[in-house]
Amino acid sequence: MNEASITPSAEQRGDNLEDWTQRIQRGDPRAVAQAITAIENCEPSGVELLKRLYPHTGRATLVGVTGAPGSGKSTLVDAMASALRKAGHSVGILAVDPTSPFSGGAILGDRVRMQVHSSDSGAFIRSMATRGALGGLAAASMDAAMVLDAAGFEYILIETVGVGQDEVEVARIADATLLLLVPGMGDDVQAFKAGVMEIADIFVVNKSDYPGADRLEEEIRAAVNLAPSPPAHPPAILRTIATRAEGIEDLLAAISRYLAAARASGGLLRRRTTYWQERILEIARERRWTISMHRGSIQVLPGS
Repeated sequence: MNEASITPSAEQRGDNLEDWTQRIQRGDPRAVAQAITAIENCEPSGVELLKRLYPHTGRATLVGVTGAPGSGKSTLVDAMASALRKAGHSVGILAVDPTSPFSGGAILGDRVRMQVHSSDSGAFIRSMATRGALGGLAAASMDAAMVLDAAGFEYILIETVGVGQDEVEVARIADATLLLLVPGMGDDVQAFKAGVMEIADIFVVNKSDYPGADRLEEEIRAAVNLAPSPPAHPPAILRTIATRAEGIEDLLAAISRYLAAARASGGLLRRRTTYWQERILEIARERRWTISMHRGSIQVLPGS
């Protein structure tokens, strides 16, 4: 049986949006996967589906995981997912991989690394290509997270491409952002430039069995204290060895404490409100651009 015979067309998927919506709410993995594909491909049915799903969102906890390539993000996400599943929580994972500027393809290797969850009905893994989007995420990452939220997943772990000095988009959409740092990976201070330090709600010193873990933790504390506006409550710093699942329980406990404090202070609500205010403006700009293109009203100025 070929793929075309088992994968419905965009028109077929859009025929019965109400049924599709209900299947997603029941956690049907096939319906969830098809929804994310429709959203990634900017299909009209995907837009209509998001409108129906939006009232059923807002219950999941979104945790962003970012850090330099090689810091162990995928391994940490895998270990966190395993711990959450053992605790009885459902988990959705969105792993973003870079798109090649030459071939236009992406390896999407995180599904290979996380095969242990492939047969678990309480876990859903989706690799997404950036498709040229900047900021460490794919353009459809938040919409995909909305689908997983509506499907009833309690935790959604979002792994970025591999943060550079300006790839801080994950902090906009995540309820809690983890910044991974590893001892001995060159000049550690480079990680503290251009706003990357400010996005961390929790610092994770991964591969903490490597030499230099103590020095790295001291540098993190010093960088936080020397910031132009030091936080009243400095972010927690946790040590993990993701390959051995060491420190994962402590990390999850720290995330729970951070979220509880953020809810109590109103910071979590403010973050979500700010995101949706910015998102509405983005949607308005995109629609204005689309209408202008359709009407042929865009003019190219001389010298532009």
